[in-house]
Amino acid sequence: MDSTIIFILLQDGILNGAVYALLGLALVLVFVVTRVVFIPQGEFVAYGALTLAFMVNGKIPGTVHLLLIVGVVVFLVEVFSCMRHNDWKKLPKTIAWTLVLPGLLFIAAPYVVSTKTPLWIDVLFSLALVIPLGPMTYRLVFQPIAEASVLVLLIIGVAVHFVLTGLGLVFFGAEGWRTPPFLEGEVKFGAVTWSAQTFFVLGTCAALILILWLFFGKTLYGRALRATAVNRRGARLVGISTNLSGSLTFTLAAAIGALSGMLISPVTTIYYDTGFIVGLKGFVAAIVGGMVSYPLAAAGALFVGILEAFSSFWASAYKEVIVFTLIIPVLMWRSFGATQSDDEV
Repeated sequence: MDSTIIFILLQDGILNGAVYALLGLALVLVFVVTRVVFIPQGEFVAYGALTLAFMVNGKIPGTVHLLLIVGVVVFLVEVFSCMRHNDWKKLPKTIAWTLVLPGLLFIAAPYVVSTKTPLWIDVLFSLALVIPLGPMTYRLVFQPIAEASVLVLLIIGVAVHFVLTGLGLVFFGAEGWRTPPFLEGEVKFGAVTWSAQTFFVLGTCAALILILWLFFGKTLYGRALRATAVNRRGARLVGISTNLSGSLTFTLAAAIGALSGMLISPVTTIYYDTGFIVGLKGFVAAIVGGMVSYPLAAAGALFVGILEAFSSFWASAYKEVIVFTLIIPVLMWRSFGATQSDDEV
């Protein structure tokens, strides 16, 4: 292995690691706020990539119909909740995001979807279709059991993963898709030629991490999420809605997942079940950070990406095994310093 091959593998590893870092950050964010190990994170990766791929090829994506169906279900659940508590104040807001928004996107889809539509419009429309599925998933599945133990939430998360994977097969089909790169061309960097797409992905990941840092440090909602992450009971006592925090957290996770899928779809073929493997690699990165540390999760993601790239060169048939085996020593290392504590209620 000469230096040229090393640099090429590093390029692939850093590219994949940047995407895994975003997924790892999303998983850590969801866990510290809601205590949910969000296994279905990878499905939003696949949904985002496949929605964009359909639109680029001039086909109406299945998420147009999926969002409408899920929105109606959430609306019915909210109406039932309002009837039980005799509280109708939040119903207009519920109608807006469960019926009006999906309905407008459904009506607009035939006019937006075209092979001549600019790529950036396809990206924005795809995000608008996928992101609302995040808070809808939280409202339907996790909000009613928000006070359950971490183990129960994990089991429910696995069940949601299988449901979303099945829905992906129904609404997208079994065919694999790719999207065109966001940037064409190559950049000479040292002894290796880097693709412009690589720099676009790295720049996008860095910008998104900066935006998240500003959101959590400078905005009221971001500080509310941080307070909920530190102490759920204390957050409730000072008037912070844990339901709102959970919904906002799942919205951010869905946005990060969908955008991550769009970033990797130009370099890898995406199928309806591809997101599971990608999400698991983000999960490995989150485990490195103990599911609580954002910097360690980001560092772990870069390590996972580089390890995967070099494993594909030395032992391509076992690269997935090598990456996922990394969980074992990390968990052993974590277990030595772990202290037993009861689940927070």
